[in-house]
Formats: sequence, C-alpha cells, structure tokens
Amino acid sequence: MKFVQCTPTDVATLQQISRETFYDTFVGTTPEEDMTNFLDEAYAEEKLVAELRNPQSTFYFLRNDKEQVVAYLKINVGDAQTEDMGEDTLEVERIYVRKAYQKQGLGKLLMNEAFKQAELKHKTNVWLGVWEHNTNAIAFYEKKGFQKFSEHAFVIGDDTQIDWLMKCAVE
Repeated sequence: MKFVQCTPTDVATLQQISRETFYDTFVGTTPEEDMTNFLDEAYAEEKLVAELRNPQSTFYFLRNDKEQVVAYLKINVGDAQTEDMGEDTLEVERIYVRKAYQKQGLGKLLMNEAFKQAELKHKTNVWLGVWEHNTNAIAFYEKKGFQKFSEHAFVIGDDTQIDWLMKCAVE
C-alpha cells in the first residue's frame, strides 16, 4: 500500500470514490432523494477541484500493489477546517475505505498518515466529526485515543443528523 497526494487531475477518481464510499457508509440512514442530492452537491466536480486547489486542504489516495485506489483521506488546517478549532489543529474531514477493503487495517494506515501530517505541520491536536450512530467508527476513533468534546448538526437535505466532534493530542 502507498499514499499518493491527489491533484486536480485526479478529480474524476476522487469524485467516484467519494460518492461510492459515502453512499455505502450511509445508505438507508436518510431518504434516497436527500442522499442523491447530497452526493451531487458535495462531490460536484467543480467543488472537488476547488478543494483540491486549496493549499490548506490535502487529499491522499491509498493505492494497493495493483495501483487501485482502495481508500482516501482528506485533511484540513487553518481556514479550511469545517469548524474554527485554531491554528494548532488538523482536521480529518474525510476518511473512507472502499467496502471490499474494510476490516484490513486500512483505516489505521489512513489515521497514521493524518497524525504524521499533523506532526510535520507542527499541530498539537487532530480532530474530526463522526455521525453519532456510526458505532464502528466511534469505537475505532476511541481506540486511537480520540475523545468526544462537542457535537454539531450535519444536514443532508431535510435530514439533520448529529455528528460528534472528537479530538486527540498529537504525541
């Protein structure tokens, strides 16, 4: 497995894996029409290109030995963070593994990369938001040392969900 930083030329692959992994993770938790509209808006090509060009956001693909993209990570610092957490923090905004590659330790690799980047950027904390009912993800984050410190609303169409905000110190 190897990490590859994404560029705007990767937008089609990023759009495809983003839509696929979000849908697979949250299908059945929100009305289908709301899901479709969310996927169309959140992962629109022009929106992803703008995110890829933002110097305070970084996307990484995790590729297997066949060069297939099996997972991806998006981190944010500074003003790119989805919540104002200060200059000493790094946000893990997206961490997704394709369904066929789950339960193989790839989430751990992605999270290790996020912490490596936090260290390189001299950040003292890593934080993220996770849906309050995503018990598998919450258990994974808690195992990595994350603790809930707040929550916020995450809106998909007419469906308002609650995300737990969790953070962990960079050691």
